[in-house]
Amino acid sequence: MLKKQRAEIVRTELEKLYPNVGIPLDHTDPFTLLVAVALSAQTTDKKVNQITPKLFEVAGDPFKMKELEVDEIKYLIKEIGLSNTKAKNLRRMAEILVEKHQGIVPQSFEELEALPGVGHKTASVVMSQAFGVPAFPVDTHIHRLMIQWKLTSGKNVVETEKDAKKLFPRDSWNKLHLQIIYYGREFSPARGNKVRDFITKMLFE
Repeated sequence: MLKKQRAEIVRTELEKLYPNVGIPLDHTDPFTLLVAVALSAQTTDKKVNQITPKLFEVAGDPFKMKELEVDEIKYLIKEIGLSNTKAKNLRRMAEILVEKHQGIVPQSFEELEALPGVGHKTASVVMSQAFGVPAFPVDTHIHRLMIQWKLTSGKNVVETEKDAKKLFPRDSWNKLHLQIIYYGREFSPARGNKVRDFITKMLFE
């Protein structure tokens, strides 16, 4: 079976399973999405969703966030990993958004990736989910499953993203990357029994 054929089977099966998907991080606008995604590095979405309500109640926009001391932000996010670094990044990010962008989250990869604590994956999530720009953010679930489905060589996430963009139609990227994440969590967790991963079986048995 050709790689393109495998990719089409993956897309078809995921569409059956998850016809309607939303980003698993709670947010109300581009800024709260940006913050939530930045906080989610090396932390579960569930944990991020537990701590962001209090954070956003106090600092739900860049103007309020930049008025907080780093220690205040750290206290509000202390339950998640790397809270010290993330608190510093959030404070500086808010300052830059106010100073350079009038408090508005920029709509370009370059400007987003220039913000503290914002890498390519975070920028891709914001561009795709907040602004509807086609992007294919690759997280650990996507990287692992793309290797499992033999749709990428698996050298690194950069290669995986390039391969995904070649194999899947551009208008499917924003939805598909979420569908793969949901599939990974439900049917093929990184640790534990992979017996339920029926797509891999379908492709190779």
